[in-house]
Amino acid sequence: MVQTAGTAEPTPGTIGLALAHRDDFKKHRSLWSNAWRQFRRHHLAVGGLITLIILILLTYVGTPLYGTSKDYIDFSLVSTPPSRDHLLGTDSLGRDMLARMLWGGRISLAVGVMAATVAIMIGTLTGAAAGFFGGFVDSLLMRITDLFISLPVVPLLLLVSFLFRDSFQNYFDVHFNNGELGIFLLIIGVISILSWMTTARLVRASFLSIKEKEYIEAARSVGVSKTAIVFKHILPNSLSPIIVAGTLSVGAAIITESTLSFLGLGFPSDIPTWGAMLFEGRQRLQLSPHEALIPGAAIFITVLSINYIGDGLRDALDPRKA
Repeated sequence: MVQTAGTAEPTPGTIGLALAHRDDFKKHRSLWSNAWRQFRRHHLAVGGLITLIILILLTYVGTPLYGTSKDYIDFSLVSTPPSRDHLLGTDSLGRDMLARMLWGGRISLAVGVMAATVAIMIGTLTGAAAGFFGGFVDSLLMRITDLFISLPVVPLLLLVSFLFRDSFQNYFDVHFNNGELGIFLLIIGVISILSWMTTARLVRASFLSIKEKEYIEAARSVGVSKTAIVFKHILPNSLSPIIVAGTLSVGAAIITESTLSFLGLGFPSDIPTWGAMLFEGRQRLQLSPHEALIPGAAIFITVLSINYIGDGLRDALDPRKA
């Protein structure tokens, strides 16, 4: 082999070292590794994630392990403060607060996650169609979005719940022997239909920006279909605002469900959601403050943790901070 003057022939060791450096560089340049590294630096976001995981484990795993029924009534223990036998005390009917908190957390978290998921799907489809097609489609969808934004959310929620809650409960009770499922689906549907607009605007803005990039023009020039361009090129690069909006929507949905339950138009009184427990405890706030403060604190901690996670994801997925 002829060796050029002034150069050294690479050895297996140097080749291996170069390959290792190349692999490290690729790993360093990975979007999700960069995002995770940035997320770990956000201490409040990490703390919020740990807190949320603990709450999920407590509500879904702790309920069967705790053993005490949420509906067991003991009138000799009415409104007792927290003690060794009842860690969070009892309510005005002598029911264990911890058992009801664990059970209610499952419903509140499920409503928040599912309502946010449906809202994100509606908002993503609407924003993607408006941003990609433009023209008349964009104008029509954005006017519909403006119409929903102008609606008064809380009064409309109360009106829909008041008018249709009993109908949904009776229908599902007759056909599926589960009236609570009807109320659950109604609340999810109402919350999601009234909370997709922010996601639609964020996705539309991302699509309008990304579809003008050079690599999108290159994909069009080689004959890539519109479907492939949307799902393989534009949508994956629009995930950052979608993920952040979805995370924050969970907290908003939990607060909305708690508001409905607090006003007596959410789940029935025998289903102990955190909002319903807060509604029941407000009447005895001076005599037994723990009946209202404990579910209120649970809502506060959950929503605060989710908001911190959303802030951390927003900073982690920001390419200017990579």
